[in-house]
Amino acid sequence: MWYPHRVNRANLRRVLGLFRPYRLRLGSVLGLILLSAGLDIMSPFLLRAVLDTAIPERDNRLLSLLVGGMIGIAVIGGVLGVYQTLLSNQVGQRVMHDLRSAVYRHLQRLSLAFFTRTRTGEVQSRIASDIGGVQNVVTSTATSIVSNVTTVFGSIVAMFILDWRLAVFSLGLLPFFVILTRRVGAQRKEITTTRQETIADMSSIVQESLSVSGILLGKTMGRSDALAERFQAESERLAELEVRQRMAGRWVMASIGIAFSVMPAAVYWFAGQSWVGSAITIGTVVAFTTIQTRLFRPIMSLLNVQIDIQTSLALFDRIFEYLDLRVDIVERPDPVVLDRATLRGEVAFEDACFRYDEERWTLDHVSVTVPAGTTTAIIGETGSGKTTLGYLVARLYDVESGRVTIDGVDVRDLSFASLADAVGVVSQETYLVHASVRENIRFARPDATDEDVE
Repeated sequence: MWYPHRVNRANLRRVLGLFRPYRLRLGSVLGLILLSAGLDIMSPFLLRAVLDTAIPERDNRLLSLLVGGMIGIAVIGGVLGVYQTLLSNQVGQRVMHDLRSAVYRHLQRLSLAFFTRTRTGEVQSRIASDIGGVQNVVTSTATSIVSNVTTVFGSIVAMFILDWRLAVFSLGLLPFFVILTRRVGAQRKEITTTRQETIADMSSIVQESLSVSGILLGKTMGRSDALAERFQAESERLAELEVRQRMAGRWVMASIGIAFSVMPAAVYWFAGQSWVGSAITIGTVVAFTTIQTRLFRPIMSLLNVQIDIQTSLALFDRIFEYLDLRVDIVERPDPVVLDRATLRGEVAFEDACFRYDEERWTLDHVSVTVPAGTTTAIIGETGSGKTTLGYLVARLYDVESGRVTIDGVDVRDLSFASLADAVGVVSQETYLVHASVRENIRFARPDATDEDVE
């Protein structure tokens, strides 16, 4: 049975695990955040002293000290903010690097069967679009959450210290806002999943139709217009999804923003009511609304972060789906390494059976030996298994029964490096990397000299 919420929580733990190797740097960031938040909360109390004591009493010395303290807090806060941003981005980019590398390395370990079943554009979309889509969450959201939570907690404490009646009045609507944003996040997550699937479809169309082979096929078959219309339809769908994603919950967030904007005016009204009780000083009201203004910004940020996290979980689901793909061709714990000095090169298929699907056998109990130093030509119609024989020797696939050997050693017992060193496959499809001819020739042997290349 499928439990989406349970899977999301598991993936959220995996996301948090990505940051584990960088605990020390994150600890430094946390220290800077706490220091900045502590300094930031001091400013309103200095402001209250300026308005209620220093100015009414014409105490210039106290006024100078208080104003100097406010300026010093601003300067120190700015410097700490720069270092905090540097450290958090360094950690975030390292996590992004680890994630990209992990996905790419895992895909490299998958057998050829995965890539024959999967569209190339789909793979590119997972690496480029999905991983790129979580960059903001990874690089800044973690520290943003800690920073904003610290600021909110400190501000709420300061508000209650200034006047508990104003604090209760100001914070009454906060739980309602949290509930609303959770609903918005769920909507955006659903839209994001559909959006990423559409991007993958577009990437596949581009990859398939704008390659050399794709252009030749489209032009010679008269399908260029149909392909353009197909791409146009996917692009239009993506445009609609982008608008839906950006507008999802926009009225809710706008209403919350309006409520936050009018709260200072509501505080002025509340403070002036006779039934409130003991009088609230002007300095307290100004200091309170100053904290209130600073509080609403991180609260809005946290509400938006909640939405961003729910949206990003849709991308992480797709990323972890690839990382969880089973590697079906693995290297033995103690693999055999062929000695090139004594390698003869005899290849043998011993009662080998293989099939690509459950419908029919491509190779059914095939036994053939290619003696060392000889050439064997295999002739047959398309789909009879000629190419498959080569793929099995190179271990791009594994036989279901029987075995394939080189000099009597089962290829499944060989190390990947030794097998790649002993076997060369010339595909019927020509493929060149975007580099010079020299670099293409040197691809399998990067240490080859120019004489070797020539």
